Amino acid sequence: MALPVLAGISAEPIDSVAHIIQIALTPVFMLSGIGTLLNLFNTRLARVSDHIEQANALLTDDNDDPDRNHTLEKHLVRLHRRTLMLDTAILAGGLGGAASCGAAFVLFMGSVRDSSVANWLVIMFGLALACTVGALALFLGDSLIAWHGLKREGPMPRPAPKAA
Repeated sequence: MALPVLAGISAEPIDSVAHIIQIALTPVFMLSGIGTLLNLFNTRLARVSDHIEQANALLTDDNDDPDRNHTLEKHLVRLHRRTLMLDTAILAGGLGGAASCGAAFVLFMGSVRDSSVANWLVIMFGLALACTVGALALFLGDSLIAWHGLKREGPMPRPAPKAA
């Protein structure tokens, strides 16, 4: 079926541009999801950092309880592992976001230049997916470390009440 021609303009270029825009939305939606994940990772990292500061403050208090200090040191080791996991998840998420933007850019450049960029598009979008999966796996690792640490070590000790 032939497309109608309005004022001498063929609808074919419009359809191809509309198709390109539809395809380009996939990386944009993925970028939005990655941005949400990065926000989650950063919030969690801030919370872990607060716990590290709290544990360090409790260790520097005038406390001569070796069991409590040992527990706090175990918490600090676990919290530093979580920081490493979350830092790496943020890095992977950022790379995934950049690759997602790169996929959208390559798609548009390919349509403008009318060249074959399929390989680059597959590489960029594949990299975005791989980095996002890696970031989610690292987040799962952080969650497992937190859960197992809480189960094994219990909650972090609270500051001792101050004498009046």
